[in-house]
Amino acid sequence: MTAKQLTAKGAETRRRIVAAAAQLMYEQGITETTMEELRAATGASSSQIYHYFADKQALLLAVIDYQTEAILDLQTPHIDRLDTIGGLRAWRDLLVENQKRMQCRGGCPIGTIGSQTAENNPDARLAVASGYLRWENAIRAGLTTMHRRGDLDGDPGDLALALLTALQGGLLMTQIHRTVRPLEVALDTVIDHIASLTREIPAA
Repeated sequence: MTAKQLTAKGAETRRRIVAAAAQLMYEQGITETTMEELRAATGASSSQIYHYFADKQALLLAVIDYQTEAILDLQTPHIDRLDTIGGLRAWRDLLVENQKRMQCRGGCPIGTIGSQTAENNPDARLAVASGYLRWENAIRAGLTTMHRRGDLDGDPGDLALALLTALQGGLLMTQIHRTVRPLEVALDTVIDHIASLTREIPAA
């Protein structure tokens, strides 16, 4: 059952179940998260959970959507201002500061799900790919604006993909090494490359 088919109270209950499932799966993994734990975390009964989700797979797909929205919301409004080098660097700073706040733990929520499902759950893999595409498109939008203004010589699509790929690798390395340095280096390298392709006049 989708949120659009629910009453306001039902939609809130569904959202609470998805949020709890997202947290549990993020902290301990998809396989390790049981319905019993989910019931305990939400106070919902089994019948309530299965009223909103046919099975754990349906819940997982809802979690992927939830995490994608959360990631994009975190980056608001910076991700809507990626049409200048200054905007790209401010976005970079937001991502780095968030990792510092998280003590470099957890990595990327949808990336973590993707690594657990890519080889054995085609539907979840496609849902994660769709989430990544939304993220990539948001980055591409700013770069495309730069390109249309005549400020950027490079291909916006390729540069957006490179930037998101650097971000994902940086998040993983930051998680493993427990330092933001890999994320800083990865993002700075790509943003510096983008800057080298622009015609912006540097700030005094």
